[in-house]
Amino acid sequence: MTGGSPVLSLRSASFGYADRAVVSGVTLTVEPGEVVAVLGPNGSGKSTLVKGALGLAQQLAGSVELFGMPRADFREHARLGYVPQRHTLASAVRSTVTEIVASGRIPRQHWLRGQTARDREQIGRALELVGLADRARADVTTLSGGQQRRVLIARALAGEPEVLVMDEPMAGVDASAQHVLADVLTRLAATGVTMLVVTHELVALADLVTRVVVVDAGQVSFDGSKADFEAAAGHVLHDHGAHHHDLELATTPALLGNPIPDPPAEVRRG
Repeated sequence: MTGGSPVLSLRSASFGYADRAVVSGVTLTVEPGEVVAVLGPNGSGKSTLVKGALGLAQQLAGSVELFGMPRADFREHARLGYVPQRHTLASAVRSTVTEIVASGRIPRQHWLRGQTARDREQIGRALELVGLADRARADVTTLSGGQQRRVLIARALAGEPEVLVMDEPMAGVDASAQHVLADVLTRLAATGVTMLVVTHELVALADLVTRVVVVDAGQVSFDGSKADFEAAAGHVLHDHGAHHHDLELATTPALLGNPIPDPPAEVRRG
């Protein structure tokens, strides 16, 4: 997808929890078709930045627009797909891969109708895209960490989003699984899906990313092309320890308009 309004526009935006800012003064625009990596050390505020843009963290200042519309007025949540950082899928009630993925289709379904042929087609396509069609009937608890991460990506894709937002999609999975995930995301990018990917390192996504945003000490310290980032990385990316880490992880924000409803099977939220 190209042209039209930016998919995301932040102007002097600040986000946090319990009225305490974790990131502040952020001005950022994401255009259709971009693959943007949001980089930074643990606790830098990069996850809070993305959650704030989606309404999953408290907006304390500035403005947020989605597809040219103020976020507070935005209702077309199916246009956004969100993959949380924490990916443990467990439940007292057993759930199959298809059941989890099907929950991502809910924003596109009419409340008076059951699942249609179109719904089933898109659920199947999402499973194909992430390479899990052969595990459609499997219990999600039998899958590896990397496979569970792909289930959550498929769940987001089932809603046919124009923008896919992922929080640390490579975290907690081994190198081979990271390569598989990178291949999945490369195929998605080729279809024109805009992506905003929070990560603490760029290696697995280096061939995919078109732009890099660095968050450091709660502020954007760099925003530019991958080539410019590689030239300046030694000056813009630092590890200062977890100055915001406790605040980001210990606080569970109220959900202020989650674009993708979580199924009962997920008991932890990123």
